[in-house]
Amino acid sequence: MPKIIDTKVTHEKVVLYDDGEDVFVEGDTSRDLFIIQEGEIEIFKKSPLGELKLAVFKRGDFFGDMALLQGGHRFAGAKAKGKTKLLVIQPGGFLLKIRRDPTFAFEMLQALSLRIKVSNERLLEVIQKGNIPKDKVEEILQMLSGK
Repeated sequence: MPKIIDTKVTHEKVVLYDDGEDVFVEGDTSRDLFIIQEGEIEIFKKSPLGELKLAVFKRGDFFGDMALLQGGHRFAGAKAKGKTKLLVIQPGGFLLKIRRDPTFAFEMLQALSLRIKVSNERLLEVIQKGNIPKDKVEEILQMLSGK
């Protein structure tokens, strides 16, 4: 069970997780943003092939941004890998943090942009290995751009 070790301000707290402990599960409706202070987090997505590991985040990385920014249900689940300490920022606290420190928002946008670039590059590699026709590739990429 996670252990709250510090409440920084009204909308922020520091929480400790044990190895293998769920931070949140896929489909959860929570909207908190997490910043890793110690340890690692693995992100998992359920699929017909079983549970797929999408990412591993380390100290200084953030996750939970999709639910925070878009609302709705969690796209994937997050588990602690080893003892992990997280700064948990609730949605209202996120806006306060941006107002107090605009560079936080800029750094977050840079990280999100890099994640999109890396995802697109990986997708293109998979598509090229699968010999998918050019028109189908373009269709997939346009879907990813939200159009």
